[in-house]
Amino acid sequence: MDYLYKSDHTLLRYAEEKDTALILEFIRGLAEYEHLLDRVEATAENLKTYIFQEHKAEAIIAEYDGVPAGFALYFCNFSTFRGRPGIYIEDLFVKPELRGKGLGKALLSCLAFLVKEKNYARLEWACLNWNKPSIAFYKAQGGQPLTEWTTFRVTGDELTELASRIGKL
Repeated sequence: MDYLYKSDHTLLRYAEEKDTALILEFIRGLAEYEHLLDRVEATAENLKTYIFQEHKAEAIIAEYDGVPAGFALYFCNFSTFRGRPGIYIEDLFVKPELRGKGLGKALLSCLAFLVKEKNYARLEWACLNWNKPSIAFYKAQGGQPLTEWTTFRVTGDELTELASRIGKL
């Protein structure tokens, strides 16, 4: 099978190495929508390395009438409480001119199918608090916001400082 899902207009398929530039285009499109384009450091080369050579993430490409329309980039996480892996969606993006055609629903449903097929525990993702259209979309698909959790991140100089402490223990 060359595809994960196919309907009259929509086709979902696993990304291949030849899609690297397309994935970067979608990442930039998402970053522009989120007003974060200046933060994109990804290059085609590091995407190729980490997605297709080291398999640190996977991607699904959505096509509409044969035209690349969006993608989902995801990786496995693990629930210690459930004792099973899950899938974390890093990015889910559909080009603005192709929204409302069911592509986002198809991508999310396809990932849910993969979770169930692999007997994983859950499907999760993050959404910017101001992004009301996406929050409404995710809630309509059965997503529940986790208001009792706060996400933390360490990058840049703080990451360097934190890492340097291991030599001081």
